[in-house]
Amino acid sequence: MSSAVQPLSERAPQVTVNDLLAGLRPSFRFSEVSFDSYIPDPAHPSQKQAVTALREFSGTVGKRASSSFIGKLFGGRAKPHGPAGIYLDGGFGVGKTHLLASLYHAAAEQGVPEDERAFGTFVEYTNLVGALSFRKTVEVLSDYQLVCIDEFELDDAGDTTLMSRLLRELADAGVKLAATSNTLPGSLGDGRFAAADFKREIQVLADQFRVIRVDGEDYRHRGLPEAPAPLSTEELEDFAARQYPEQARVVDDFNTLCDHLSKVHPSRYRQLVTGVEVLVLKDVETVESQSLGLRFVVLADRLYDQDVRIIASGVPFDQMFTEEMLSSGYMKKYYRTVSRLTALARAGQMGEQAL
Repeated sequence: MSSAVQPLSERAPQVTVNDLLAGLRPSFRFSEVSFDSYIPDPAHPSQKQAVTALREFSGTVGKRASSSFIGKLFGGRAKPHGPAGIYLDGGFGVGKTHLLASLYHAAAEQGVPEDERAFGTFVEYTNLVGALSFRKTVEVLSDYQLVCIDEFELDDAGDTTLMSRLLRELADAGVKLAATSNTLPGSLGDGRFAAADFKREIQVLADQFRVIRVDGEDYRHRGLPEAPAPLSTEELEDFAARQYPEQARVVDDFNTLCDHLSKVHPSRYRQLVTGVEVLVLKDVETVESQSLGLRFVVLADRLYDQDVRIIASGVPFDQMFTEEMLSSGYMKKYYRTVSRLTALARAGQMGEQAL
């Protein structure tokens, strides 16, 4: 495939409940990762310790004991072996998603089939509840052996309470659970800041989670130069055509795309970027609206998942959000987005692989 394809701002993907369930798998970027392919930073021993802990936890997945005859007769289920869940607490870019996806893949070695494993972001699970209803979601996921939740969000009381209740019911059903979240850069070294929030928010379920701290620098920028300065708008398309003559490219005006995002539910953003290899984004501006900022957070995650390279003009991505937004209750999401977009922009302009 070559040349430009339909812009994101002209796409209107339709997503069914089956699409949402089928999407609960590691993305392209993490489709073949493993514990062996994770390279711990020697300067941060907790990374190697996290690998060891997750390997051990993976051995408990698929070990749900059979219920007794009486239990089966009355619909009971045996309690799972070991802790119900494991929680990775650490900063941005320390490889928590890599480790979580590795756990998902390792479950296959324990004989757990693909249709009994789920991997998705916090937002994808809340979208599933919205599409199926809470009770139906519990019914469906209770048949799974492992449910992985990436980027557990602690900034929305309603959604956090919803997920806490969902996880509690899944744990009671014997499902193994794994989650990640982020400690803010400014909170590193302050103890288990994010872990404490997590334990407080999920209340009674917290005692069933083993918290694993993962320290380190953001590997997406470790030892690398800063992202190149944005190009001029006039040279974007010619540069992209020369740099990526064979790749599927989309060209979008930033403001037009932002307007379109407000009309497409975030649960459809994965399908929105399907088939895209390079995003040419004209005239990026600083986002001042919280609602738009949060939509762009989801889009950035989907672009990063699919390893979509970005070539952009306008303000650099580290200036994409206002200082007020970067210090708001959603700051974790915005910092993650800046990190990921910067990595994709570096890859796009320098022709290297996005980390």
